[in-house]
Parts: sequence; structure tokens; C-alpha cells
Amino acid sequence: MRVVLGEDLALLRDGLIRLLTAHGFEVVEAVDSGPALLEALVKHKPDVAVVDVRMPPTFTDEGLKASIEARKQVPGLPILVLSQYVEQLYARELLSDRAGGVGYLLKDRVSEVGQFVDAVRRVAAGGTAMDPDVISQLLARRERDEPLGTLTPREREVLSLMAEGRSNAAIAARMFVTEKAISKHTNNIFSKLMLPPSEDDNRRVLAVLAYLNDLNG
Repeated sequence: MRVVLGEDLALLRDGLIRLLTAHGFEVVEAVDSGPALLEALVKHKPDVAVVDVRMPPTFTDEGLKASIEARKQVPGLPILVLSQYVEQLYARELLSDRAGGVGYLLKDRVSEVGQFVDAVRRVAAGGTAMDPDVISQLLARRERDEPLGTLTPREREVLSLMAEGRSNAAIAARMFVTEKAISKHTNNIFSKLMLPPSEDDNRRVLAVLAYLNDLNG
């Protein structure tokens, strides 16, 4: 599986290269700036890209901007964002693009090697990998507004777990309730958000994030 890596910190970049290579990935190029990342993504069209948010030359949101532009030129290009920060505006733009796998993890998740590698593979396969803390921050700004404000605390917890890419069965196991109970919560969430329910985890997550993006706009 071919990977393009975008990370400006040399030690972390080298560590990620070794980690990915050890788990069967081929890092076809590793770059340290936004412009170089865009060029590499368009050139290689990798199976998945692992990118930082804040890269040279501005150290603001170069990685996300490059990823968004790359997906315009290579529709459906799988992108896994790996960052210390949650850049809400561009995160919503990237995550609301329904074409191709997408994920957003905080960098401390790399220490959980198994979960990180699973996230890379999931995104490459067209799925989603969302950090719970990222979802919390995306939801927090709007949880008092309608219609998100109509969700119960339990429904918000289910929504957060849904956004991580979990199935109803996985959510039920996590919350120690029946799958039937989670199905009821799910139906209530989509009814309140005026979104059609779906058993496709990826579509469910992207629909919710697209909705949040519309609210932010």
C-alpha cells in the first residue's frame, strides 16, 4: 500500500516512515512543506496520505489546504490528517467531502500503534477514522444550537461514537447496552438532524460532518 507522508518535524517524519514500513506500507515520498505535499499527492496518487496540518511556509493550515486542493485534482484521494490541533474550518471542508476515505487523528494517537495502523488502513479502504477529541471539538461549538441542541446527552455520545466510524454493534458494546437501543438512538439522531438514516457507517459520518459544515457556513 503506497503512502505519501507530509510532516515537517524530522524526528516524527522519520519515526512515521519506520512505523509505516514495518507494517507493510510503502512510503513513496515524505515531504516537509505544503507546496511539496500538494505536488507529491498529485504526482503519486497514493493509496493513502498521512498529513500534518501546520507545515511550512506559513505553519498555519498548509497541510489541510494542500489536501483539499489535492482532492480536487485527484477526486477521492484518501487523506488521514495527523495533527496536534483541530483546525475547525478546513477540517469541516475536508471531512464533508463525501468522495474517498478521510480521517482526523491527534498526534498522541500514534503511540497507540495498532489503532493508528488500523486507521491508516481504514482510510485507504475508503472508510473514516475520527479521533474522539476532534469530534468533541467539532460538536462543542454547536451543541447549544438547533437542532443539535435537541439531542440528549446519550444521543450526543452515540453521535460522537458514530463519527469515529463505529457500527451500531460496536457502539452498543462500548456503551454496554443492546444494539436495539443504539438503533433507536441512531434513528432519533437522524430524525432530529433531518438526515436520512443509513446503515453505511462512512455515509453516516460524512452526512453528520457535512451538516456541521453547513451550519458553520
